[in-house]
Amino acid sequence: MTTPMRQQYLRIKKQYPETIVFFRLGDFYETFDDDAKLVAQVCDIVLTSRPVGKNQRVPLAGVPYHSVEGYVAKLIQAGHKVAIVEQVGDVPARGLVDREVVRVVTPGTVVEPSLLDERRNNYLAALVVDGDRAGLAYTDITTGEFATTQLSNGDLFRAVNAELDRLSPAEIVTCDPEYVDTQRQTRSPRASLVVTPSERWPFDLDTARQVLQEHLDVKSLDGFGLRGLPLALRAAGGLLHYLAETQQSKLDQLSTLRTYSTDQFMILDEATRRNLELTETLRRGTVKGSLLGVLDLTVTSMGGRLLRRWITQPLLDLDRLNARLDAVEAFFHSTPVRTRLRSSLKDVADMERLTSRVVQRIAQPRDLLGIRRSLEALPVIQELVAELGHSVGCLRSLMPADPCQDVIGLVSQAIVDDPPATLSAGGAIRKGFSAELDNVLAASRDAKAWVANLEKQEREHTGIKNLKVGYNKVFGYYLEVTKANVERVPEEYIRKQTLVNAERYITPELKEYESLILNAQERLLELEARIYRQVLDQVAAAANRLLAVAQALAHLDVYAALAEVALLHRYVRPQLALDSELHLLAGRHPVVEVTQRQEPFVPNDVDLAEDEVVLVITGPNMSGKSTYLRQVALIVLMAQIGSFVPADEAHVGLVDRIFTRIGAQDEISAGQSTFMVEMVETANLLNHATPRSLLVLDEVGRGTSTYDGISIAWAVVEHIHNHPRLRCKTLFATHYHELTQLSDLLPRVRNCNVAVAEEKDQVVFLHRIVPGGADRSYGIHVAQLAGLPKPVIRRAEEILQELEEETRAPGATRRTIEVRQLPLFAVTDPVRAELQRLDVSAMTPLEAISKLYELQKKSKSDELL
Repeated sequence: MTTPMRQQYLRIKKQYPETIVFFRLGDFYETFDDDAKLVAQVCDIVLTSRPVGKNQRVPLAGVPYHSVEGYVAKLIQAGHKVAIVEQVGDVPARGLVDREVVRVVTPGTVVEPSLLDERRNNYLAALVVDGDRAGLAYTDITTGEFATTQLSNGDLFRAVNAELDRLSPAEIVTCDPEYVDTQRQTRSPRASLVVTPSERWPFDLDTARQVLQEHLDVKSLDGFGLRGLPLALRAAGGLLHYLAETQQSKLDQLSTLRTYSTDQFMILDEATRRNLELTETLRRGTVKGSLLGVLDLTVTSMGGRLLRRWITQPLLDLDRLNARLDAVEAFFHSTPVRTRLRSSLKDVADMERLTSRVVQRIAQPRDLLGIRRSLEALPVIQELVAELGHSVGCLRSLMPADPCQDVIGLVSQAIVDDPPATLSAGGAIRKGFSAELDNVLAASRDAKAWVANLEKQEREHTGIKNLKVGYNKVFGYYLEVTKANVERVPEEYIRKQTLVNAERYITPELKEYESLILNAQERLLELEARIYRQVLDQVAAAANRLLAVAQALAHLDVYAALAEVALLHRYVRPQLALDSELHLLAGRHPVVEVTQRQEPFVPNDVDLAEDEVVLVITGPNMSGKSTYLRQVALIVLMAQIGSFVPADEAHVGLVDRIFTRIGAQDEISAGQSTFMVEMVETANLLNHATPRSLLVLDEVGRGTSTYDGISIAWAVVEHIHNHPRLRCKTLFATHYHELTQLSDLLPRVRNCNVAVAEEKDQVVFLHRIVPGGADRSYGIHVAQLAGLPKPVIRRAEEILQELEEETRAPGATRRTIEVRQLPLFAVTDPVRAELQRLDVSAMTPLEAISKLYELQKKSKSDELL
């Protein structure tokens, strides 16, 4: 027979079959059945069992309620969802206490600070697809950000993939899971995407419209830019419906909806983000070593998140970019103001997430204190900005006029300066804020004082010198007298408990004070909780003003950080234009020059005028071609986020997209070889680039045979140069020296190479880009530096000499090489040939004797022949 509590659990589990149910039992959250087995495995805890009826036991795994966050974190990181079941209502005298799911924790709905990365957003996304259109909405419920867009790109699949890659959502809810599964197969092997399937009806147009209108409290959604964007509306409505189901609470932090178009920003596909290492490194996946790792000198979490968004979403609007550059330049030229501002910002907490916690009514007293202290730093920050703002429009309009003094006053009056970590600990409300609370506190203190004096008073009254006053949870307060003094106990004492050597008593007056103390403690907690909720309500009413302050501080943090980086690394302000020219004087790679300090970084110029399209770059391996390609792309991208750039001078014609084809990798899980990946990425950029794009290609065609590779590379350059839809700025690095001939055939192609200095047998890479094409790649020299065995190096040199001689021979039409056979058949004197090839210095004495004996034997054999 199933117990009532088991029935209660099974009913809840049936409602949430795809989640792990954390069922509150006293001081523990228990899991049962398959959930228990999974939790025990993921969280590395003991799996036990529990009786649920006659001769029946079920698997059981529990975690303490006070440390539940750590276990939930492990489950969320493993891609699971957790339904938190709490006891609700009053505990009945008899029968089962009611329990309900108060929240479903999913990867995209985490709000606990300990489970979040403070310097990056935790996005939940929603996707709906209809034919050649898609709607994509996303939110970060910890900051209140809520946005949606409609995609109708010619290649919808890649447009969706690019936006998902930019957002890197922790979770995506969709009524088209098959579409997302296909997306996942094309994404980077490191990319993880938790997909939550949904029924289709929450994404229906009418349902989504009703959900959004009710939440935003409007009769029309046109004011949010949703007119004519039905897919964007459906995605946003479906997302909001999912949140309402999982959070079981109001979503007041999502107070507005922003509609955006991807046409406003530079398009960066997944390959380009990966190859340029914008926010994480290619191999280790760490921020250190990426562009973000160099630029992020922000001192607030809000600023760190904002800078990350800027880097992944460069602008195309010239006016907005120049406004950002004006702000950075103002801080760049005013070191005292910048230094003092950054110092003041260090006192600013994460106001975005703290405000969101207030709106969700889950903020603790220390969260309110963080908001208060952040606002207290505002007047000094406003004064500093005013020193610069008179000449910089965006700074002048950035700081909100409302410093939220009412919030400062409220929190100062209501919350003590050093509050407990949680409200349940008590003592968070400041004395004098509530007369009712003060009265209860005073009564409790008086009662405790009376009990504290009782022992001294009763000793004097009874003459019993060793009389004690004690307390335990079973009997409450008591008077304890040893057996030797029992005859001296007054008549009004009431015996309560007998011990081996003592008797315990109570008095009516003591029980009255005990009741007063215990009731006061319970009353205090209830009263303090009610007062605290009222304080939260008042602070939440100022949420929009607080978020405006938070956004202003985040922008100031980013501007000051970019100025700090520019000063530290000698960056200059780029001159931006709407033309297609690109001129960089002494440009440098922003990451390499910082991370590799063994030798000074060698800067290089770029000079591409309107009438020049393709720069064919030849030169040795390890000479810096790939670094040069990446640094040009990164400088352009930095300019289009509003940053100063690593160069002596920079003129950047705005580009709408950056495409890269760099590096060799395969996608075995997707059934794609290295060469297939290379061709897919090349096809992507050729099919989607525009005349305003920047293409960066490194070694196109190297994954196949020489002649196939040359043919493909040649055709790619011709196509970029000739096709009227392309003709865009292109940096094309190659070891196919034949491509240098293209400059004689195509007017907008120019050659350059990486300079090399040769002295005797020494080769020195100068890392300087100079005009003209190279005729050697020095690959054998690089192989020698890499440690290839000397016989391999010498044989490679022989083969290279043969190839070069055949190429120079009169009438030579193609490169050939004789396949080398065993020495016996390849030369007339095999013993002599083998002796010449021996590396005697690398042989041990025993190996040398053995080889000598072998050659002697072979020589005698040849004589017999």
